[in-house]
Amino acid sequence: MLTERHLEIFVALAEEEHFGAAAQRVGITQPPLSQGLRRLEALLGVRLFERERGVFLTEEGALLLPHARRALAALAELRETGAREHADGRRLRLGLAPEVPAPLAADVAAAPVRAGDRARISTVTAPTATLLSDVASGRLDLAVVRHPAVLHGLAAGQVILLPTWILAPAHPSATAPRRLPVAVRPRGEAPAAHDLFVDTLASRGRRVETVVVTDERAGLALVAAGQAVLVTADEALTASRVERRPATDPPLPLRLRVVWNPRRSGSGDPAATARLLEDVLAARKAAR
Repeated sequence: MLTERHLEIFVALAEEEHFGAAAQRVGITQPPLSQGLRRLEALLGVRLFERERGVFLTEEGALLLPHARRALAALAELRETGAREHADGRRLRLGLAPEVPAPLAADVAAAPVRAGDRARISTVTAPTATLLSDVASGRLDLAVVRHPAVLHGLAAGQVILLPTWILAPAHPSATAPRRLPVAVRPRGEAPAAHDLFVDTLASRGRRVETVVVTDERAGLALVAAGQAVLVTADEALTASRVERRPATDPPLPLRLRVVWNPRRSGSGDPAATARLLEDVLAARKAAR
């Protein structure tokens, strides 16, 4: 098996052009160095040095030397990165559903640090289905997802209901809002939450038509064009000639829940961290 020591011997001998000096440089005696070189040449299937009149690189050795140097540099960088990660302490990997408004998402991500947790926070935004999979596999420590969702053994905190608004075209030529389709994200991103949303709309006897958009910005564009209405929890999302009213008839709250994998360790106390995140979500709800 090719090892880092083999590469060190190769580079040292190429630069020193002397067995004794190369052995001293890598911290071994000359016999192990010669043995290591023979092993390396056997592994590579080429002769790296001419040894009859001094020590000189063969043509093959000169060709392979830059690769050996790059490999050693990459290994050194790997060790340095690992040392920095260890010195910087624990990392908390947090996932957020895209329906969480940006200011609220920032407050949620900052909550552990503001509470005194010295972990480094990394965040990703992804659909609920993806977040659940990533938490289950250990790629994420916690995630804020839409509720309801099939948890498949994940632990979850309380359900937080955030108020939402209906954005509708305001210009006179627009079709009546109740006759416009509702802009929604793809059902596959959060099937149970999507179905509950549509069923709630239908519970008022309304014929529900939907149009799928990639995100709320795309939905807002359709609203501004007079082609859809949009339900959002983002109080700052707006555009010219778009009117906003509370989504209260029927109530269409954004249901959120913090989830984590109780079978995985290494992320501190995820239940305690989940409560911090819930406090931020609940505070935003109370501030409405």
